[in-house]
Amino acid sequence: MEKEIIVQKFGGSSVANIDRIKNVAQRVIAYKNKHTDVAVVVSALGDTTDELEALAFGLSKTPPEREMDMLLSTGEQISCALLAIAIKELGYDAISFTGRQVGIKTDKTHTKARIITIDGKRIRDAFKHDKIVIVAGYQGVTANDEITTLGRGGSDLTAVALAKALKAKVCEIYTDVDGIYTTDPRIVKEARKIRNITFEEMLEMASLGAQVMQARSIEVAKRFNITLHVRSSFSKEEGTMITNEKMEEIAVRGITCNKNEAKITITSVPDKPGVAAKLFEEISKQGINVDTIVQNVPHDKLSDISFTVPKGDLAKAIKATSVIGNKIGAGEVLEDKDIARVSLVGSGMRSHSGIAAKMFATLADNHINIGMITTSEISVSCIIAQDMADKAVKALHKAFKLEQI
Repeated sequence: MEKEIIVQKFGGSSVANIDRIKNVAQRVIAYKNKHTDVAVVVSALGDTTDELEALAFGLSKTPPEREMDMLLSTGEQISCALLAIAIKELGYDAISFTGRQVGIKTDKTHTKARIITIDGKRIRDAFKHDKIVIVAGYQGVTANDEITTLGRGGSDLTAVALAKALKAKVCEIYTDVDGIYTTDPRIVKEARKIRNITFEEMLEMASLGAQVMQARSIEVAKRFNITLHVRSSFSKEEGTMITNEKMEEIAVRGITCNKNEAKITITSVPDKPGVAAKLFEEISKQGINVDTIVQNVPHDKLSDISFTVPKGDLAKAIKATSVIGNKIGAGEVLEDKDIARVSLVGSGMRSHSGIAAKMFATLADNHINIGMITTSEISVSCIIAQDMADKAVKALHKAFKLEQI
């Protein structure tokens, strides 16, 4: 009889020090004792990735992306080896692997690579020998044997992709919170844990700034219908189940706040067909994801175009915009780092009218100015001043009575 396979992912806070690594080792062994094959994906210890990044930027304002992948991938290798050592010390057999060693093949995009295939043969072989497998998250390798990383939060993607490759029963995501909340409980103490949420809602929340899981990992889980369980490393309490199953249609499921975006405005853009296409094609070539875009009403056949990008891509985006701006005869290129995106999310919004109007009225009542607006079927987002973000989240959480969910 084949054993069930479970994939578990432990974030940086879960393995931040020796005591926490020992705690993770005991949790993993508890699953192994249930006659389950366990593959564990780990992030780098604590703030290791930030510290390595700071070292690189201390040497260069624009460190080469290939070298950043070489550097940052080492953090996960440290934590997976330490966890294997901790498990062996408790009398169980374990083996640690890098992304390359378990056959995680990616495209050539450094710092934001996409997984193409996972071989997984070495994991299955290790299971046959009753070993617990520990895999370094966040990394893979190209066809040319170049190390790549999968973007911030990429260990989530490693775990979900492994769950698909190994046909695991479930993928558990362990973090420092005990599930998905209606909003960040550090901002709103009345925030409530959501017991069940759909992939669609979770994907929207993740892409709009919820920090619990990487958006790309949710996309993969949704595509292959991989059940996710987000829970705390520090308690045995049930967390949040993310599935395809729709529960009751709650109009607004949660509120997200993303302070990691910046706004770029290119002024005096000639109002001609194809100009915007040239601009965003150039930005796309740099591997930059553009979000909200607003073009104002042209005056004298000139207009301003504003758009948002991740702060980490701001320097590249400014450079690309300036290059195109010079070619098309546009004016200044301006940047604003002091913005935040506040969003309402809920699949029930499809059948409830007046959600956006209530959001705008709530922000107006609290003297919060809206700079840009974007909507989807299940979300409404406003770009506002960053110093007003926490106030906006608190006001909206109260206005939509999310503490009662």
